[in-house]
Amino acid sequence: MRFIKFKLPLWVAGGLVALTVTSAEAQVPVVPNVPQEDAYQLRALPPQEAAQEAAAAEEEGPTRYLETELLQSRGINTYGWINAGIGGNNWGAPWNGPITFNDRNWMGQMNQLYLVNEKTLDTGDGGWDWGGRVDLLYGTDYIYTTARGLDAARAGDPIGLGAPRWGSNKYYGLAMPQLYGELGYNDLAVKFGHFYTIIGYEVVPAIGNFFYTHAYTMQYGEPFTHTGVLTTWTPNDQVVFYNGITNGWDNWDDGMTAFGPVQNTGYAGYNSNASYLGGVTFKNSDETKTLTMTTSTGNELPQFGVPIAGNRSLISTVYVNELSDKLTYVFQNDNGWQFNAFGPVNDLQTATWYGINQYMFYSFNDTWTGGMRFEWFRDNNGYRVNSPLRNALFGQSPVYGPYAGNFWALTWGLNYKPNANIIVRPELRYDWFSAADGVTNSPFGRGDKDSQFYGGCDIIWQF
Repeated sequence: MRFIKFKLPLWVAGGLVALTVTSAEAQVPVVPNVPQEDAYQLRALPPQEAAQEAAAAEEEGPTRYLETELLQSRGINTYGWINAGIGGNNWGAPWNGPITFNDRNWMGQMNQLYLVNEKTLDTGDGGWDWGGRVDLLYGTDYIYTTARGLDAARAGDPIGLGAPRWGSNKYYGLAMPQLYGELGYNDLAVKFGHFYTIIGYEVVPAIGNFFYTHAYTMQYGEPFTHTGVLTTWTPNDQVVFYNGITNGWDNWDDGMTAFGPVQNTGYAGYNSNASYLGGVTFKNSDETKTLTMTTSTGNELPQFGVPIAGNRSLISTVYVNELSDKLTYVFQNDNGWQFNAFGPVNDLQTATWYGINQYMFYSFNDTWTGGMRFEWFRDNNGYRVNSPLRNALFGQSPVYGPYAGNFWALTWGLNYKPNANIIVRPELRYDWFSAADGVTNSPFGRGDKDSQFYGGCDIIWQF
């Protein structure tokens, strides 16, 4: 939600484009060959350039086929992308275990047909400005970014709590992950509405990630969206502060009565899921190193249908270091917990989850970039991870989880960018699971394997 002008490095696979933008509400995998002036930004905006600036640099940025002079003259930008791919596991199981978003074995998926309409803030010359944005996502990824009470159901809905409302089936449907307005004055901006979280490193929009598949940390350990108010204060080029109040994780409205009246009425704030969302970003003077720390804390209901209030908190740290003109390293650590995580009332406990992600990106040239991700994720109480997740969201069998234990994943990938509008992302991945004592569930195969090889590839076309 920054609104002063600066140069934002754009991650577009094997090549990099540095474009001046007027809003830095983006979180971008850092990439070599460009000054890393804002390598890590808010997840509230996918890491693509502002459309009006792309039009001024057509030789570098993607061609935007939906732009019109009438809208651009009013500061309104319309653009999008199509993302489709295929991948499979070595066991021949119909699901790729807990891997997402490409979760089906050798079933071609149109993951995202994504449309954006926005007016970005620009107070670079001082004074007031206003903006806003609406995102629509159609495809197989829609189920992962719905908000209860908006495009996902509340309890009592015939399709079940959390199930997507705007889907024709469990594979394809529509979501509205962002719908917000903004006001800015000099170095302060306020966002209000429904927006992507600022927490973590990977994002929902396909053009914002190096890899086709996602880390466990992003899929199972972090929120996807918030609804509320978020402020951004940028006192200088090295520091950004974020502060806000939201309805918690993936909630459009107050969902504390989703399972009926809250039973533990003596719990502090039992009848409200108002949550604090905030953080800070620090950058060194040449902006080659960035440290971002974010947090969310507030009451949430447990995941398993019990009307018990409990605090859910998450602290995320992301460090980005441009080691050279070609090599970049990223480190992420998440720590989450929820009190009163399981029911009934006389059998409550605290659930915890935490992990470490590490990324290395190497730019061979303007067309090819290589990357590697190594992750450890601990679901300490079997509270967060399910497989297959799509079945779990629709209340269908089989569901092999949950799993208490350690998830490990090593992913290798390439990004190939033949031109400014196309990105091709092949990848190979090996996952393995070490169960906690007494756990007999296995996340891979047909619930009977503790490790898995996966291979996949997708293509993104921006328009």
